[in-house]
Amino acid sequence: MKVILTERVPKLGNVGEIVKVSAGHARNFLIPNRMAVIADAATEKQLVNSKKGLSKKISEQKNVALETKKKLEGITIEMFKKVGGSGKLFGTVTNVELSTELAQRGVDVERRLIVIEKPIKSLGQFEVKAKLFAEVEATFKVKVMMDPEQLKEEKKRLETLSAKKKEKKDKGDKKDKDAKGENAKDAEETSADAEA
Repeated sequence: MKVILTERVPKLGNVGEIVKVSAGHARNFLIPNRMAVIADAATEKQLVNSKKGLSKKISEQKNVALETKKKLEGITIEMFKKVGGSGKLFGTVTNVELSTELAQRGVDVERRLIVIEKPIKSLGQFEVKAKLFAEVEATFKVKVMMDPEQLKEEKKRLETLSAKKKEKKDKGDKKDKDAKGENAKDAEETSADAEA
């Protein structure tokens, strides 16, 4: 079924485009949500007549996307995550989390517009794209760091381990000294016996 889009629909098209979609998708989602109208002869004529209005709407959406791109470029989002023993995250960084972080910084980007090419499952710095409009993409950075609380616990655990190792080493050194002392006494006794 052919429809004319009245709103920008991601992965489908922009305002004023004639696209082919399944009948169910058109009847159950696009048309009830006023994102599209059925493309027949009458609506196509109406589309030609209202191209000016649509082009104005398209340019407004593109300008908003360009403004958002300017805000996004150069932003680095710092995220704190819990990390397993192997250095991998428990879970991944999702586009929902990124959208929420951006909203807290005053940049509204819908989660479905954020594209994470490779799942973020480890610590480090990653580049993420936001497809804001046709031919308008913004790139920002995501820095994933270990959760501060977990970092404190890890430091405490390492300190405990090093203290135990040092304690073991001290005990081992003491035993070695005792063994050396006994060997020295035995050597003195044997040398005294040999002299006698």
